[in-house]
Amino acid sequence: MSDVSGEGDTPLETLVEKALGKEEKDMFLPLLPPLAQDLKDVDAEIREVLPCSYSFLTEAASYATASGGKRLRPLVIIVSYRALGFSDTKAVHSLAAAFQLIHTASLVHDDVIDHASMRRGRPSVHQAFGLTAAIVGGDYLFVRAFQLAGKYSPEVIQRCGEASADIAQGEVMQENSRFDLTIDKEHYLRMVMFKTANAFAAGAESAAMVARASPEVVRSLADFGRAMGIAFQIKDDILDAYGDRDVMGKPSFSDFREGLPTLPSILAYDMLSGKEKIEFERLFTLRHKRPVHLLRLRELCNESGARNVADAEAEKWADSATRSLRNLPRGPYRDLLEGLASGAVERKY
Repeated sequence: MSDVSGEGDTPLETLVEKALGKEEKDMFLPLLPPLAQDLKDVDAEIREVLPCSYSFLTEAASYATASGGKRLRPLVIIVSYRALGFSDTKAVHSLAAAFQLIHTASLVHDDVIDHASMRRGRPSVHQAFGLTAAIVGGDYLFVRAFQLAGKYSPEVIQRCGEASADIAQGEVMQENSRFDLTIDKEHYLRMVMFKTANAFAAGAESAAMVARASPEVVRSLADFGRAMGIAFQIKDDILDAYGDRDVMGKPSFSDFREGLPTLPSILAYDMLSGKEKIEFERLFTLRHKRPVHLLRLRELCNESGARNVADAEAEKWADSATRSLRNLPRGPYRDLLEGLASGAVERKY
């Protein structure tokens, strides 16, 4: 299958395989051609709003969006809309593009805050274009996102605004939690809700609003997006310590290195005792860690059993996402939403 969003991007078939696994992906092969066209149309809408009179800003914004990534947010929006019985998805293309731009803008700013040098196998925007271009470029992507969202009802625009505000709040919560292992799982889940899950919820819910679905279905898709987003973020945090950096396209151990308390580290600190607990805290709170420190932190996570508990928590949220779909009509696109939820915790990417 050809690329769906420009030169250098990953074909949808590959993305779905990474999200679902090969056997599950093969079950949904008949659905992929129309979805590939959907994402191609969404990317065309993004490219259309990026140009401005200052070519350097256009170039930086285009660079940020060109890698595409998993494109899971627009995919969830489009599949949600199709699951409600619509074969013509033009009505949600701008919505999907808006949420993708909101996500991309937040990543550009995240990389600045986290001093990340790589994103999806390439230099991050601030590495490639400089700090000012990254900060202003992220702002520019947010503005263009709301240009696209402005085509919709006030209720949908409000959901886009709330999702963007939640991302900002989640980022502040995360920044204020650096090097702090005393936060508990409930605090972590609230942070994930703001930083990641609420945007998934807003996207799926907005698709249902555009479809003029019943209030029960709107709530069901919001619940689905939120639970799937939590499962997805927990798995992301697990992959940061245990994933293959070549597959993921970014360095491993970023959370350990930056002192970001994710579920594996919070659980490890809680489950360890004695000298191991003291060692974990000492290494985690180091401002400048060497590779040996990062490897030891992962080793202590393994010894504590934290990874298994974190995996189980992610699976619990994925199951909750699947149960949330009970008010949707049965069909292949509902099945695909269920597959995306389970794939969120089974993926290697």
